[in-house]
Amino acid sequence: MSESQATAIQPDSPSSNAIDTDALIIGAGPIGLFQAFQLGLQGIKAHLVDALPHVGGQCAQLYGHKPIYDIPGIPVCTGKELVQLLDQQIAPMNLPRRHLNQQVQSLSRLADGRWQAVTTAGTEFHTRSVFVAAGVGAFVPKALKVAGVDQLAADQLLYHPSETSSALGRSVLVYGGDEEAVQAAIDCASLAAKTRLMHRRDAFDAAPDLLARLQALRDSGAIEVVIGQITEVQHNAGQLQALQWMDGEGREQTLSVDRLLVYLGISPRLGPIADWGMAIEKKQLVIDPATMATSAQGIYAVGDIVSYPGKKKLILCGFHEATMAAFAAAEYLQGEKPLLQYTTTSAKLHAILGVHHPQH
Repeated sequence: MSESQATAIQPDSPSSNAIDTDALIIGAGPIGLFQAFQLGLQGIKAHLVDALPHVGGQCAQLYGHKPIYDIPGIPVCTGKELVQLLDQQIAPMNLPRRHLNQQVQSLSRLADGRWQAVTTAGTEFHTRSVFVAAGVGAFVPKALKVAGVDQLAADQLLYHPSETSSALGRSVLVYGGDEEAVQAAIDCASLAAKTRLMHRRDAFDAAPDLLARLQALRDSGAIEVVIGQITEVQHNAGQLQALQWMDGEGREQTLSVDRLLVYLGISPRLGPIADWGMAIEKKQLVIDPATMATSAQGIYAVGDIVSYPGKKKLILCGFHEATMAAFAAAEYLQGEKPLLQYTTTSAKLHAILGVHHPQH
C-alpha cells in the first residue's frame, strides 16, 4: 500500500486526554526494549505498549528458563535474564513509560501529521513516530472457553497476572500446568485462604526447584492439586462462586472458589496491525532495511514482524534493526542526520546514561 493510501486513514476525534510523545513502541519484547534504549541515546523519549502484563514478550513467556547462546558478549543467559539485562540497561534513562496488559487497536493519521493510537484499555497517544516491535504479532493469553466465563467481572478471572495480591484471603484456583501456573500456586499459598492447582494430569512443566517447593506445599496441605478440567463457571451477578469440573473418570464435580487465575499459555495474533494501511507480505511488514521505515511515514518496524531480502529471525538481528530505526527516526524527528557518537567517549551519551566519572 502506498504512502498516500496509508495517510488517507480517517482519524478519530482527538482527545484532550491523549498522551503526547515523540515515539510510541508497540511490543515490549527484547527488541522493543532495545529500541527504547537506542531512541534514548538519540534523546528521544518513548512510551511502550504490550498486550502482556509484563515486559519480555515471547522471550520471557516461552523461553524464560531456556538458555540463549547467541547474544553478543553473553556466553549464555536465559530469556528472563536477557530481559532483566535489557531493562537494567535502559533504567538510567527513566524510560520508557510502560502501558502493559493492553493492545493498540487503532492507529490513524491526525491532521497535523502525527499518529493517533488508541489501546484496548482506552489509553490514547498522539505520537510523531511509531515503532512496531510486535514479533509475530501481539502475544495474548489463551482464553478459557467454558459456559459462564463471559459473565464474570474483570477481577474474578485473571489471565497470567503479573502478581497474585488478588488472592489475599480468597479461595483461589490456579488453572494450568506450566511453570507460571506452579509459581502462581506457590505464591498464592501464603496469601489465600485456600489454594488449589488444577491441571488435566498430575505432571507439571516447571524447574526442579519449583516442583520440589510445590510438593512440599502439597505435603503440608497448603496447596491442593486437583486433576481435571473446568467445564462451567458458576457466578452470581458476575461474582465467581464455584466451578464445575470433570475428573479423569469423566465425572462432573463442583468446587467452591472465588478467584480464578488462568495459565493456558499464550498465542500470537497479528491483530489490528493488518488494518493500519502499511504494506504487508505473508503477515510481515515490508520495510526499507536502511531505515526500517514502513510504507507509512513516521512508522518503523523491527524484529520478527518485518520482511526484507536477507532477513533473519534472530534477536541479534533485531538489535541491529532497532539501531537503524533509531538513527532514521532521529533524522525524521529532528530534521538533520544525527551525529554518530560512541558510548565509550561521548560526554553527551554519558550524561544520558547517567555515567559519572570520578574526579582526579
